Amino acid sequence: MFFSKKEAPIIISVGGSLIVPNGGIDTKFLSKLNIFIRNQVKKGRRFFLVAGGGKIARHYRDAGKKIIGNITNDDLDWIAIHTTRVNAHLLRIIFQDIAHPRIIENYDKKLKNWKEPIVIGAGWKPGWSTDYDAVVLAKDYGGQLIINLCNTYYVYNKDPQKYPEAAPIKKMTWTEMEKLAGDKWTPGMNFPFDPIATKLAKKLGLTLITTNGSDFKNLEKIIEGEQFKGTVVMPFKIDSSFYNRDYYSAKKGEYRIGFVESILGKIFHNLVNFYRAGIIKIFLNPKNCLDVGCGTGRLVRWLRFFGIEAFGIEISKDALELAEKDIKPFLKIGDIVKIPYEDNSFDLVLTFDVMEHLERSKIRKAVKETIRVSRKYILHKIYTRENLWINLTHAKDPSHLSVFSKKYWQRLFLETEEISFLRSLFFRLPSFFETIFLLKKKTQ
Repeated sequence: MFFSKKEAPIIISVGGSLIVPNGGIDTKFLSKLNIFIRNQVKKGRRFFLVAGGGKIARHYRDAGKKIIGNITNDDLDWIAIHTTRVNAHLLRIIFQDIAHPRIIENYDKKLKNWKEPIVIGAGWKPGWSTDYDAVVLAKDYGGQLIINLCNTYYVYNKDPQKYPEAAPIKKMTWTEMEKLAGDKWTPGMNFPFDPIATKLAKKLGLTLITTNGSDFKNLEKIIEGEQFKGTVVMPFKIDSSFYNRDYYSAKKGEYRIGFVESILGKIFHNLVNFYRAGIIKIFLNPKNCLDVGCGTGRLVRWLRFFGIEAFGIEISKDALELAEKDIKPFLKIGDIVKIPYEDNSFDLVLTFDVMEHLERSKIRKAVKETIRVSRKYILHKIYTRENLWINLTHAKDPSHLSVFSKKYWQRLFLETEEISFLRSLFFRLPSFFETIFLLKKKTQ
């Protein structure tokens, strides 16, 4: 089976406590993992599986201490590293027919032109854990999501084994994780993500989800973009407060060319939205339309100019305050996962550069909501990995939480029973510039 290099791999750190929980191999867990990963591979997904050491490494450590007393940190690390490599070889045997033949033990030696859907990783060298190895894989192979499988669903504000009042944390930033984890790695430390890995993940702007690895239904929800149980660690706190005036004036956002508030900038964005509205009028000609994530309402203005009864919703109050006075009556506060309109309210529901800003757990709900309020068409323009021109004109936008390949979104829409693809009736630029999906709601 061959896989597109544009499909970002998912990095899964498989905790040693799951593979070897109490010194004995958990074959029941490994059998379920085998079935789960193979089912995901059939859907075209690729994985790095990084094996942890677990309690068996601590048994070796304790044995050495008991016999000779003190052991150096390097020796403690090497015990753990070799334990991860034994566990990795076991995973390699389980997935031998679909895994790359090499187990990654030296992360400086990168894979070239690998086509297998599974790659197994193990510990590397003293000084950091397999958490760090997982982050290195994300950096080297374009991964954006690391799923850390352990024996609890959440990261806690205190050690729950010591403090009964410890509270689970559902969302946090890397800065908050740094405060919780400290800044020093010690061999055998028991924490959901090690401090050295945390620093690198923060620098790279990755997303981490830590969850209970024994709950495979929950793991499937994470990968499929549904609501799940687990702690999400993100580069920034992404909510309505993130999208403030600085974001919409590009002081905090994406444009390399700092002309968004200038006269030239306004002319450019007006031309873009004039073009978009004109294309919608010519090819779809809806009676009414809802722009979800409308920002300051520029597109709504031009849609109404072309005679379309257009409205917009936006999660950011600052964006709506920046809208022109004459367009404000047609805009209101609203969230894509809970659109404030009745079923079948609009001929066309559209989003422009919205879906890539959503957390993975909100994607399917957002898609369902845009379908619910539409009675005919749904149009999504989504920033995908193929849109290479954006790298030339935009800086990295920290609110881009879900940048996937075009195939990811195609698969998601094809799996949604209420809609069908329309491959004609709409003009599209090549994927180098933009990715647009035109969908039609099926009649009930």
